[in-house]
Amino acid sequence: MAKFSWHTSAVPAALPVRQVYGFLFAPDGRVLLRVDGTKNSLPGGRPEPGESAYVDVLRRETFEEVTLDIGEPHYLGYQLVDDGHTPYAQVRMVAKIRAVHAPEPDPDNGRTYLRLLVHPGQAGELLNWGETGHRQSAAAARAAVSVLGLPRDGFPAPEYL
Repeated sequence: MAKFSWHTSAVPAALPVRQVYGFLFAPDGRVLLRVDGTKNSLPGGRPEPGESAYVDVLRRETFEEVTLDIGEPHYLGYQLVDDGHTPYAQVRMVAKIRAVHAPEPDPDNGRTYLRLLVHPGQAGELLNWGETGHRQSAAAARAAVSVLGLPRDGFPAPEYL
């Protein structure tokens, strides 16, 4: 069984990055979840050959999956995944949503995902990633206020975009 741990330091040079996901925040401070049936996740995905900048991966994947434009992404940390073979990193970033476009199918799989805006305090539970997911969500909520300058409270109700 894989073990997960959350780290706010830089990814060690020798650790491969297999995923870059983003906590994407609306101007009102709510965070976007990608909904696929009953499963919630963050927008993001794997780096493609030749892609080394986390911001490029996140921008591309965000537009492909949920057709959003985002502001400047900021590094949040990484989740270490130790599956008993070769450990790897899953990078997490935060960014503001700049523009919302009509939903379109993901070019990778043809699925069109729903986009749900929720209170940042709900994200950890809705992602269902256990304790490390709660830690990531809490770090993202703090960064939304301190780095992105978003509101700390007074959030509207959840809604689909």
